[in-house]
Amino acid sequence: MNTHHIRLTSSKILLLTILQAPEYVSFQKGDWPISGEKIPDMVALTMGFSVQEDLSWPGLRAGQLFQRPRANVLVVVRGVDSLALPQNVASYPLENPVPFNLDSVAETVHSLFAEDTPVVLQLAPSEERLYMLGKANAVFEDLPVTLQQIRSRLSQDGSVLASLPLNSLNRNAEADLLFLSEVQVLHDITALLQRHRHLAQDHSPDLYSLELSGLEELGRRYGQDSPQYRDATAILANVLQKFGEDVFGLYGDSAVVEVVTVKSFEAPLTRKSRSILESKQISNPGSPYNLAYKYNFNYAVIFNIVLWLMIILALAVIVISYNLWNMDPGYDSIIYRMTNQKIRLD
Repeated sequence: MNTHHIRLTSSKILLLTILQAPEYVSFQKGDWPISGEKIPDMVALTMGFSVQEDLSWPGLRAGQLFQRPRANVLVVVRGVDSLALPQNVASYPLENPVPFNLDSVAETVHSLFAEDTPVVLQLAPSEERLYMLGKANAVFEDLPVTLQQIRSRLSQDGSVLASLPLNSLNRNAEADLLFLSEVQVLHDITALLQRHRHLAQDHSPDLYSLELSGLEELGRRYGQDSPQYRDATAILANVLQKFGEDVFGLYGDSAVVEVVTVKSFEAPLTRKSRSILESKQISNPGSPYNLAYKYNFNYAVIFNIVLWLMIILALAVIVISYNLWNMDPGYDSIIYRMTNQKIRLD
């Protein structure tokens, strides 16, 4: 087991913005706050998974039983209160911001769809932290992870430096380079997904969790009133808007994309993560983790067919039994009617 010390949420303002969502995942517009610790439950419910405690939050309504999104993408942006993301489904303030992560959702996806090997990608470029499970190991094997790899990627063909309006940003400065590296990672993720479009056509849902801290470093280096910070904020807002649209389109308009913006992180969180090499042990039915049986994607369909068939048969038995109990043998039964006529003839 690898142990990473990261810092996650505790701030003055924490905003959850739903960038993209299919019509059958119903987010209601309103100022309903949601606790930071409930974000993993919200993500799990949008993907059709059950949670230990009911989420009593009016922002998300119950969706359709047979339609669930093929992917969920959560992007955490550190160092800013909010971003100008006008084309969104809804946005909500968060109360009681506490440390959260999507490890529980990732474990559910991997355990229920182990045979289909779904994509599970958790990435934080600033900390060189990467978690990949399932098909992600093959699809994103060329994704630059370390800062050195990302900086090398910025000098190659297809770099975002050729298309971004850098303005006051300096590609040679440390803080500026970290921010641009995170933008490059978002660009490379969509590029790899376009190259592997088959991922959006399987039955297993995919999970992406990205944490960006480039704005936080720019705020520390130049200040939040600096032109570098303002230019980076505008760039990131446009990049995230396009990133959400691209991912949503690649998954056939069947993906949920959320963005969490938080000014600063104060509460330290010790995160215990699985090594990539442990994925085989997790899917092993004989492992000591007491995992449930392997989930079949057709379980919901089979369950409903059996359920409603049993209900129909039970109603049929009740109706037939009621009519037999109240039947008059002399008038309603042809057997008794024929016997009665024969007695009269004799």
